[in-house]
Amino acid sequence: MIGQKRFLKTEVVLILLVSFLFGSVSFAENEPHKKRVLTTTGIVADLVKNVVPSELVEVEALMGPGVDPHLYKPTHKDISRLRNADIIVYNGLTLEGKLEPILSKLKKKKKVIAVTNFDRPDLLLAAKGYKDAFDPHIWFDLQLWSLAAIKTGSQFATYFPNHSLEIIKQTSSYVGEIVATDEWVKEQISLIPKEQRVLVTAHDAFRYMGKRYGVEVRGLQGISTAVDYGLRDVKELSTLIFERKLKAIFMESSVSAKFIESLQKSVQARGHQVKIGGTLYSDALGPAGSGADTYLSMVRSNTEAITKGLR
Repeated sequence: MIGQKRFLKTEVVLILLVSFLFGSVSFAENEPHKKRVLTTTGIVADLVKNVVPSELVEVEALMGPGVDPHLYKPTHKDISRLRNADIIVYNGLTLEGKLEPILSKLKKKKKVIAVTNFDRPDLLLAAKGYKDAFDPHIWFDLQLWSLAAIKTGSQFATYFPNHSLEIIKQTSSYVGEIVATDEWVKEQISLIPKEQRVLVTAHDAFRYMGKRYGVEVRGLQGISTAVDYGLRDVKELSTLIFERKLKAIFMESSVSAKFIESLQKSVQARGHQVKIGGTLYSDALGPAGSGADTYLSMVRSNTEAITKGLR
């Protein structure tokens, strides 16, 4: 953890130093048309919008609110949109499993960026049950998402060399927002009694959050919703909830509510009234006006629901 902090601090300081020394450069009057950037998820789209000036790019996401990227199957229209995009940005680490073979082919023809490609596998969590694979849900560790922002901004600065300083400046500003939110999350989680800091959700998407903020995380399914759960999984979690007398379990916006509802019934059959603590946003942002339609608002919404449910 100490090495991780030092590494991230170095990256942020370098960006801030370059921005301070060189300031901002105005856009050229004859700027070419905006580049079409197509991202896989809304979370990735929000990242790009925050690190690249809107004068340079038009950003769209293939998957809308509530869409599960683990199960997403690209349509012929999606493939056409990918081919017509100037730049493609995706999460990586097999989050978009069915899309990745297509993305691999497109890398030979155009700029394709994986936001998790920051050459530090020691910062990643191994994927349970998958050999030589990593958990893709890095956005739940805000420090890691800061790193993803820095690396993504760096990629776009290279792509737009005449506007690299604007991109660096905007990226550093956004990293500052992420770092401030990270501190707020720490404060909120600290309000939950230690014995109640157990997050039970539909699938195992919150391990990075657990590691970063000291929360025990348990999912009914594994890191991918493509893998079904069984009666044994329900029994084990039901026993945990009953024995620890947990106050709440949580649904996810991109996973069927029936999974957690079945777990709740199993616990109630034992005589313990565990409540549904709300719906968390795991693999997708919320719709416009939901209070979770940007990455940072999603983090705040989740944190507030978890804190309220478990205190």
